[in-house]
Amino acid sequence: MLTFLFTFAVVLAAVAAMAIGVLCGRRAIRGSCGGAGPDGACQRCGKPQ
Repeated sequence: MLTFLFTFAVVLAAVAAMAIGVLCGRRAIRGSCGGAGPDGACQRCGKPQ
């Protein structure tokens, strides 16, 4: 039970830290559109990273 509580507290702290970062005006968390290819461009849309 102690392991579960410790893990829950660590995950909760990570989520809280990300929320504080977003609220403080840093760039919003967003997903990738496909990942970088060997030339550094996105494989789906072709935009450079």
